[in-house]
Amino acid sequence: MKGDQSPMITLGIDAHKRTHTVVAVDDVGRQLGTKTTTATTSEDHLEIIRWADRFGPDRRWAVEDCRHLSRRLESDMLAAGECIVRVPPKLMAHARDSARTYGKSDPIDALAVAHAALRNPDLPVAQLDGPARELRLLVDHREDLVAERTRCLNRLRWHLHELDASWDPPARSLTAVKNLDAIAVRLASFDGPVARIAAEIVEHARNLTVRERALEREITDIVNELAPTLLALVGVGALTAAKIVAETADVRRFKHKDAYARHNGTAPLPVWSGNRDRHRLSRAGNRQLNAAIHRIAITQMRCHDDAIDYLERRMTQDHKTKTEALRTLKRKLSDVVYRALLADAQPARTAPADLLAAAA
Repeated sequence: MKGDQSPMITLGIDAHKRTHTVVAVDDVGRQLGTKTTTATTSEDHLEIIRWADRFGPDRRWAVEDCRHLSRRLESDMLAAGECIVRVPPKLMAHARDSARTYGKSDPIDALAVAHAALRNPDLPVAQLDGPARELRLLVDHREDLVAERTRCLNRLRWHLHELDASWDPPARSLTAVKNLDAIAVRLASFDGPVARIAAEIVEHARNLTVRERALEREITDIVNELAPTLLALVGVGALTAAKIVAETADVRRFKHKDAYARHNGTAPLPVWSGNRDRHRLSRAGNRQLNAAIHRIAITQMRCHDDAIDYLERRMTQDHKTKTEALRTLKRKLSDVVYRALLADAQPARTAPADLLAAAA
C-alpha cells in the first residue's frame, strides 16, 4: 500500500579535499544521522554508501556544486548506481541562514545542502564527465596561457621603454612570433641585466604563443566534431563554440530553452515598480556563457541581416533603446544556441538551418 512506502531520504554532503561529511534527513527535513570520513578515496566513498543502506533504498544524494572537490566523489557514486543532485552554493547559503543552528561546521553545511535539495526538487542531476569536460580543460588551459603571456608582455614593454624610450611596439603586435623574434635580435645589441631579463621574457612569451596556438588548433578540431551546427551560426567561431560547449556541459540536462536562458543569464527580469513595460538586466547565471552569447550578438548586429532587422524593429516599433534591443537579441540567440546544441547532441545530426530567422 502507498502508506507503507518508506519516505525518500536525502543525504547532504559537505565535500572537502581530505574529508567528507554526510547528513541524512527525511522528507520533512528531520536529521536522521551524520557520518564523517577520514579520507576521500574510492573505498571511503563506498563506505559512505554502505552506511546509507541503513536508511533504505529510496534515497538521493545532494552535494554542493564545487566540482574541483566533488568530482571524484560523484564519479564513484554514479558508478555505484547512486542518484546525485548538485546544489548551487547560493541555495546552500540561504538554507544555512534559515537554519535554527548557529555557526559554521561540516555537519551544519551538510545539513544545509540537504535542506536546499529538499526545497528545490528540480536541481540538475550529476552525470559522468564526457567530451565537454575534456574540452573545458583545454579551453581553461589555453586561457591560462593567454593570461600568462599578457602579463609577460606587459613587463616586457616596460623593460623596452627603459632601454629605449622610443621603443614602443603595439601590444597586439607582440602576439606574433615573428615580431618577438625581431625584438630578440634587437635586444642582443644591449648590455646589462635589463636587456637580459627582457630577452628571457621574450623567449618565454614566444614559447607561450607556440603552445597557445597548438592548443587552439586542437580545440578547433574537437569542436568541429562536437558542434558543427553551432559553428554554422553567424558570429560563432571555434573558440566561442568551444566555450559554449564546455560551459554548458551537455545541453540535455536543461528541460527547455527557458531553463537554459536562466542558466546563461540572458532571461530578463521584469520591473514591477510602476513600469511593467520594461525589464532589468539579470546578473545571475553563468557569466562565461553570457559573455560568449554577447560576442555572437555584437558580431551579428554588424554583419547579419536578420539580426540587424530584428534590432531595428525593436527600436522603432517597440521604442526600445539600443541596449535594450541588444538584450532581447541575446535572449533570442540563447534559444538559437540551445537548439543548435540539441541538434549536435543527437546521434544523427541534421543540416543546420537559419535558426535566427525562425527565432525572430
